[in-house]
Amino acid sequence: MSKKQDSAWETDEPQGFSHLFKSFFDWMKIRNFSNHTLSLRERNLRFFFQWLAERNLTRPDQITNSILERYQRFIYYNNSSRGKLLSVQSQYTRLQSIKSFFRWLTRNKYLSSNPAADLVLPKLEKRLPRDILTISEVEKIMMIPDITKPLGLRDRAILETLYSTGMRRSELINLRLYDLNHGTGTVSIRLGKGKKDRVIPIGERALAWTRKYIEESRPNLVIEPDERFIFLASNGTSLCDRTLGVIVRNILIESGVGKHGSCHLFRHTMATLMLEGGADIRFIQQMLGHAQLTTTEIYTQVSILKLREIFLATHPGARLKKNQKFSSLAADETADEEEKKVSE
Repeated sequence: MSKKQDSAWETDEPQGFSHLFKSFFDWMKIRNFSNHTLSLRERNLRFFFQWLAERNLTRPDQITNSILERYQRFIYYNNSSRGKLLSVQSQYTRLQSIKSFFRWLTRNKYLSSNPAADLVLPKLEKRLPRDILTISEVEKIMMIPDITKPLGLRDRAILETLYSTGMRRSELINLRLYDLNHGTGTVSIRLGKGKKDRVIPIGERALAWTRKYIEESRPNLVIEPDERFIFLASNGTSLCDRTLGVIVRNILIESGVGKHGSCHLFRHTMATLMLEGGADIRFIQQMLGHAQLTTTEIYTQVSILKLREIFLATHPGARLKKNQKFSSLAADETADEEEKKVSE
């Protein structure tokens, strides 16, 4: 959205969207909303305000439920910047930002009633992770980074940490040297999603590779003043989300495993392999930092190997008899049918 387009709704009107928009964001900052949430709501609301300005709507008291439903239809049919229809998730987050804004307006007496109260959000799909890595695929990927080079050793340590802990990309980026506890084999994740801290175990192999990187490679990358982030970019600063995603994605492509994804692929893989190994779903919830168990339960659907094992062990029709082939099974069934006819 250009500055020229923004100016259509950015006015000095006290009860206009521009003024209230700034007050709303000040309120969120004071209440310590995450930077991700602030950025997402700002983008979504700017898009919405521009759509309103094109229809000469510049104040909240002009907005009705029918106008919001028109906007909902607009984003349903409108293409995204990539030329594709917006996903259900994208539609949901855009409308959720609007509902939050109007709820704030109503609570703070800028509106006597909330026009977004009855706006029905699209139902989110419960999709399974697209790909999960096997153990052999993980080991193949681990061999890609050139560990004789500082960045290659860093990349190996990153992959091992993602695979061992299943932490989010942003959580790995924010790890600092004092967050690793080599004595207890744990890692502290500070201000993860929902601004919650948690301490989780990290495997001995991941700790060993991370220690090797910290001792041998990190000194060649760090610049002063050292902010003590563990994983650094080539210029000595902390990694950003996009850079980390590109690093991991390129390694996956180079490995030739043929599976799509980046950092989150290792998160899905860790959770699924732990579940198949017999871990309780609540322990996996704690590892992943999910607020609700229902979010973690998706991995019970992904774990088809464990389901098949139980199926074969318990279903009476799941297996052929020992040393029995399908041809002999069919012959036995035919003989049984003929014997039944004779007896009748």
